[in-house]
Amino acid sequence: MENGGVSSEKQQEAAGSSYTYWVREATADAAPLPVPKKLNQNEIISNQSQPTVLGSVWNRAGTWEEKNLNKWASDRIKELLTSVGSMEFSGGKAEIAEVSNCSGDAFLVTVRNRKRVGYNYELTLKVKGEWIIGGEKKMVKGHIDIPEFSFGELDELQMQVRLSEEKDLLQPDKLQISQDLKLFLSPVREKLVKFEQELKDR
Repeated sequence: MENGGVSSEKQQEAAGSSYTYWVREATADAAPLPVPKKLNQNEIISNQSQPTVLGSVWNRAGTWEEKNLNKWASDRIKELLTSVGSMEFSGGKAEIAEVSNCSGDAFLVTVRNRKRVGYNYELTLKVKGEWIIGGEKKMVKGHIDIPEFSFGELDELQMQVRLSEEKDLLQPDKLQISQDLKLFLSPVREKLVKFEQELKDR
């Protein structure tokens, strides 16, 4: 019984030893323990003048980080497009009354300490105006649809015009009004170019 107890103690001691042997038995080829070093003033200034790391404080390595900018982008697009103002045409004038649909995504990606932005949107603009047709002033309402467009694609921006149901307008008049409303393409593109630049500068 006593011998059994002794051997059990030796086993426990051996087991404990095998778990921590590497701590107690340092060899000559082991790496030396780190020694604290006090920084001098020049080293402190040098560390502070390191280039600014993009992205969040936690992402000092500059690995992949994506930031959602949907709220800012949607609000800014609406603000810019409703500021286009009215346009005069040969037979009338119209204005963008509202951005009735502004759906999509905008994001800022930081990867390898480089910043990249992108977006993908589609828009519907509510327009209203008045034209002189057959000697009479007619109020006209409609929508301009801008199909899906992305970062760097504004040169290819397209518009489709849908007029509200106007029973007293003849087909040639509708075609003329639609052609007039497509002239909003240029000022709308200018506003979206401004949006894209502001997105890049964020």
